[in-house]
Amino acid sequence: MADRHHSGLLAIWISLISNILLTILKIIAGALLASPVLLADGVHNAGDIIASIAALTSSMVSKKPADEDHPYGHGKAEVVASAFVAIILIVAAVWIAFQSIGALFEPPGEESWLALGAAALSLVWKQWLYVYTIRVGKTTKSKSVLATAYDHLADVYASLAAVVGIGIALLGHRYDWAWAAYGDPVAGIIVSLLVLKLGYEIGHEAVNILMERNVAPEKLSRYENLISAIEPIKRIDRVRAREHGHYITVDVRVGVPGDYTIQRGHDISRLIKQRIMDADSDVIEVMVHLNPWYAE
Repeated sequence: MADRHHSGLLAIWISLISNILLTILKIIAGALLASPVLLADGVHNAGDIIASIAALTSSMVSKKPADEDHPYGHGKAEVVASAFVAIILIVAAVWIAFQSIGALFEPPGEESWLALGAAALSLVWKQWLYVYTIRVGKTTKSKSVLATAYDHLADVYASLAAVVGIGIALLGHRYDWAWAAYGDPVAGIIVSLLVLKLGYEIGHEAVNILMERNVAPEKLSRYENLISAIEPIKRIDRVRAREHGHYITVDVRVGVPGDYTIQRGHDISRLIKQRIMDADSDVIEVMVHLNPWYAE
């Protein structure tokens, strides 16, 4: 668990430093080259810095052990950060759409090959960051790292739109395509829809976890099969499980013969807990309630 947490923190630190460097690069390049698309992308990247800081903070908080005020641990701090990233993505999508639509009603600006190179560099950099962080996020099961990865994916879309838009504008200038001057804002509108979809999906998952939604039915079925294989158990009354960021807690209610001793019941509870935790490394706590069962 400690190694997984360290890997997640490293991924977020790399993302934060990269976002700072890319923001500076895009804003300076956009201002010097008079490229509105690069300037807009740089401002959008500034929001990613805030998202990375939120992910970093939440990841550090989530590793704290359970205490008296937080008996289930601090794992949901990552989910809160994930929801925050979703909000940033949705705001960014609306802002990109607003800027792109406004550009359709203004005289098109002139793009340069240097602006295209800066956008291409951003595209390659962000694509690498996305591949790296999505791999780490899936390995560590960290919601904040996964949210950071999808934030990078949104930037991949934005950078791709910048490359396509600037490229079309350059080709249009070379071959006198009047319509090509508006390739960038059209690409921006398409990107805004993709980013909006990403923000919705991340936010929807975060809200479900914060609202204590059950884990996937496949996981619950797996837990039930493990429990039913334990011979003294006569009935499964209820199995529930919920995510707390990068880990899961399970609640189990089962029926056992009513004449069992407390010691026997205790041993059965420990066996249930051990079986589930051995089968699923994401589970860190299993609460077992025993109900008396009598043969009719």
